[in-house]
Amino acid sequence: MRFRVAVEASTGEVYLPVEERGRQLLEEPLLNKGTAFTPEERESLGLEGLLPARTSTMEQHLQRVRTQWENKPTPLEKHIFMAALHDRNETLFHRFILENLEEAVPIVYTPTVAEACRFWSRIFRHARGIYLTPADRGHIARVLRRRGIREAAIVVATDNERILGIGDQGCGGMGIPIGKLALYSVAAGIHPSLCVPISLDVGTGNQALLADPLYLGWPHPRLRGEEYDAFIEEFVAAVKEVFPEAVLQWEDFANTTSFRNLERFREVIPSFNDDIEGTAATVLAGMLATGRLTGASLASHVYVIHGAGSAGDGMFDLLVAAMGREGVPAAEAKRRILVLDSKGLIHQGRRDLDPRKARLAADRDLLKAWRARGDTIPLEQVLEHSGATVLFGVCGRAGAFTEPMIRTMAANTPHPIVMPLSNPTANAEAVPEDILRWSEGRAIIATGSPFPDVVFEGRRHRIGQANNMLIFPGVGLGMLVSRASKATQGMFLAAADALAGCITAEMVAEGTLYPPITAAREVSRRVAHAVATQASAEGLAASPCIDVEGTIAQMMWYPAYIPYRPA
Repeated sequence: MRFRVAVEASTGEVYLPVEERGRQLLEEPLLNKGTAFTPEERESLGLEGLLPARTSTMEQHLQRVRTQWENKPTPLEKHIFMAALHDRNETLFHRFILENLEEAVPIVYTPTVAEACRFWSRIFRHARGIYLTPADRGHIARVLRRRGIREAAIVVATDNERILGIGDQGCGGMGIPIGKLALYSVAAGIHPSLCVPISLDVGTGNQALLADPLYLGWPHPRLRGEEYDAFIEEFVAAVKEVFPEAVLQWEDFANTTSFRNLERFREVIPSFNDDIEGTAATVLAGMLATGRLTGASLASHVYVIHGAGSAGDGMFDLLVAAMGREGVPAAEAKRRILVLDSKGLIHQGRRDLDPRKARLAADRDLLKAWRARGDTIPLEQVLEHSGATVLFGVCGRAGAFTEPMIRTMAANTPHPIVMPLSNPTANAEAVPEDILRWSEGRAIIATGSPFPDVVFEGRRHRIGQANNMLIFPGVGLGMLVSRASKATQGMFLAAADALAGCITAEMVAEGTLYPPITAAREVSRRVAHAVATQASAEGLAASPCIDVEGTIAQMMWYPAYIPYRPA
């Protein structure tokens, strides 16, 4: 199967040569246009009698999808409906999302995808993507080739252990790569034929799944240690062999493996971890936007990060780097960022820290000034003693931010910045309405899941969503355009700058830190330009582009029906 458009020399008409005929064409979702096949196409491609007589337009198809969408009573039912559309007609699936971003993104991705992953084996209808298990050891490359399309641009892989905020979902984690790649196609225009979702199904620690007779995954305890590492090493080698031009995105790995895999293979294959690096760039962009609202520099804040997993670690590093650009020494920048895990503040006096957490630890001298006692210092005390002005929530625990905490921050600064970022919605550390009430309307808020605007004392506050969709599709596209050999911190700083540059004066006046999801395609274009330019500046671009903008425009696919001709 090939997806190479051609141009008729005499007329300039763009068309797609196809080898498939008849029912084979209708059953291939990457090619199927359903009733939009014209009479001429039906005759030349062996479709006579296989479709109703009348030819439909894209607009009529979208109207039909809308009618069916509105008859689905719950978000999960809508997700299942969209998955069926995805398996039937990929062009229409992506076009509907693109034209209904605010409604559709929360359905095909977070927060609804969490529920779909939880019940994956019970709602399963059609296989999509590639499932790899330890039984495939020794021939993973052969399994990847069974996809039938040798080209790939973006591979999103998960080992399913830390799916959003709901933990180990076994093979059900496949919903995450599928959802992420739908956003790549919609926001960055990566053609769906070039997107490969992969579940590294190495077993599960979820006993409920193992006991479920309907569970579809590899029915064994989760692989660990040297066997796991060998499996991942063969997987990376196979991706490099079979899809040599692809960018690999690591997704929803647990802390024990996410950092190790990223660092181990960063120099081997162009890759990045969205949970670590994409989240950090998204948050940094929001902080850069707050500077326009308050006039404060990054280094003027005291940051508290509640959650020491992938996201918290990535945010710590990128904030230090960003303050370094303002001339702040790394040691001083680190003193302004306080990180908490489930046991409270991470500090040098604790004896339970692994090397990664020790790197995040607050200085002993700082705690002496607080006169803190004991090893356990909870969030309430950290906010009180530190004079915190910024609070990030990535702990996955609903209600973690309380009224006394927000009131303490409101006493520290005229405009406390509060970002409850945990997904799905039920895991948000606090809801915007409460945060505004507790801060007397002065808080600047961004959330991980979508929340409606809040009216407080007659003023409407737009709640911006710190959605990684505003970063990772553009990063992937920028790496593809430049053929970057690896992803660097400089590229994510450039991505954050580009996203912050998409915030208009009107948005800032409304108190929002992020552009609406409806701007995702334009945002991705600008992020891609910044990343490709940075890759060239760092000497990592295999094909530096003279016309970066033109190359990006040429690469970005728009979901529309084009004419087909027999190959």
